[in-house]
Amino acid sequence: MAKTYKDLDVYNISFGLFIRTHRFTFQLPKYETYELGSQLRRSADSVNSNIVEGYGRKKYKNDFVKFLIYSHSSNDETINHLKKIEQLYPELSKEAEELKNEYDKLGGKLNKFIEYVINNWKT
Repeated sequence: MAKTYKDLDVYNISFGLFIRTHRFTFQLPKYETYELGSQLRRSADSVNSNIVEGYGRKKYKNDFVKFLIYSHSSNDETINHLKKIEQLYPELSKEAEELKNEYDKLGGKLNKFIEYVINNWKT
């Protein structure tokens, strides 16, 4: 079992993706920085932050699972924002697609981790 949330693969991947995504948003046109860019930054942050908050409640299995599901939902939201950017800004589509693919992989890992917690987590 992980000693802290920092030992979780899903945490480390989501943290790295958040940093990459945050930096990526500042390539958007200025008028999007506080529109689509802000939404993307917040959803990417939520993927990571909900893992941390859920782990803090790990003693309460149902709370932990709930926050992991929030994280997965924010992951889906992040993918959707990246898909919009791919369509709206062709010059950013390659990097948006790369990030989207990484978030897709993370979504799979989150799904597996949620299943693991549901079936095996001891409080």
